[in-house]
Amino acid sequence: MNKAFNSIKLSKVNMYLKATKRISMLLLIISLGFLFTGCNRQAEMETNLEYSYSFTDSLGNRVQLENTPERVVSLVGSYAETWMLAGGSLVGVTNDVITERAIDVPSETKIVGTIKEPNIEEVLALSPDFVILTTDVESHKKAADILEQSKIPYAFFKVEHFEDYLHMLDICTDITGNKDLYEKNGLAVKKQIDKIVSKIYEKDYPEVEILFIRAFSSGAKAKHDDNMACKIFNDLGTVNIAAKHESLLEQLSMEEIIEEDPDYIFVVTMGDSQKAIQALKDGIEKNPAWSDLSAVKNDRYIVLPKDLFHYKPNARWGESYEYIAKILYPEEFR
Repeated sequence: MNKAFNSIKLSKVNMYLKATKRISMLLLIISLGFLFTGCNRQAEMETNLEYSYSFTDSLGNRVQLENTPERVVSLVGSYAETWMLAGGSLVGVTNDVITERAIDVPSETKIVGTIKEPNIEEVLALSPDFVILTTDVESHKKAADILEQSKIPYAFFKVEHFEDYLHMLDICTDITGNKDLYEKNGLAVKKQIDKIVSKIYEKDYPEVEILFIRAFSSGAKAKHDDNMACKIFNDLGTVNIAAKHESLLEQLSMEEIIEEDPDYIFVVTMGDSQKAIQALKDGIEKNPAWSDLSAVKNDRYIVLPKDLFHYKPNARWGESYEYIAKILYPEEFR
């Protein structure tokens, strides 16, 4: 009797122990579940931080802005203008805003050096929440390292042709929230350019050959393709003789110019315009064969305005296209 009773009692104890073990395991699993869920939620919160705007810049960097920037510094004059065309304001700019572009910035805007030598200490002193840089200047990449250490958002842009400007303006108006200005200062300009180009291609105009020269105080070189003005000429149906004679890209050769005898010769000056023009007069224009060129004899040797063909014209890009179209096709664009 006692043996049977003890057996039953032992069996119940074992059942109780097993049940307790199962409950403990279940509680452990539930606890781990809450722990992992908490970790996952924390990770999700960390990876899904809300940003005012994020985009990829011209160097492939992911730029993330937590808020709409209010203290912006641009280390490029043309980019400063683009930011303003997007409805943004600036607390700091480089001196080319004044010396080259004559942009109307507020008097309290600080000048922080030059485009090639920006003063990073003065930039930091302005406590910027966004800095605009260019891929074309080596010192800007060094400035980016300092901005990175200071946890100040920055972005690199590269603007050479109208499409590049349109892309930058699109990003800037996304940041400022003024998409109406993208329509006004971007898409409306594109429509103007498209209209000009389409009018030319609707007609079967004869091929126009040109030579495009970039002149500076110490000499001059022909340019082709890798230049803003050359892209405009190409879009307007011209043939640049520098495409046939790449040696012109290094040194202007009168022999090759005489051989091609282009219909037009266009010049854009760099630096001091008077010194650049004088350098041409003291150089290739001294050759006796210069005055026999068709472009020279027919008054088609033309110096172009720097604000439309050397500096980035931004919202005036349509004017640049129209300026050349009126020269090349006067009967179409009166």
